[in-house]
Amino acid sequence: MRNTQTYYVTHDFDGSAHLTTTLAHAIADVSGLDVTETGFTLYDHVDPDALDSLFTPKEDGTPRTNGMLTFTVRGHQVSVYSDGQIAIVPPRRGPARQQ
Repeated sequence: MRNTQTYYVTHDFDGSAHLTTTLAHAIADVSGLDVTETGFTLYDHVDPDALDSLFTPKEDGTPRTNGMLTFTVRGHQVSVYSDGQIAIVPPRRGPARQQ
């Protein structure tokens, strides 16, 4: 059975991983795939370097605020927020057909 719940994860900007690394792992988790075997790259959907730069805290350490970017990856709606929150909404199934 396919999970239809929105998946949430928060990126730690003080940690060693890039935002796009956290995002790739989250998409793999939602898809039920190993992150190295997902069959896609983020480059197919968004510029990872630009995404990392967009939400990384400013040079003086001040966090970026009120930013959000939404895009689609393999049918999943992905929303990334400036506070590090990531929300992934799986593809919706249409209504069941009656026979």
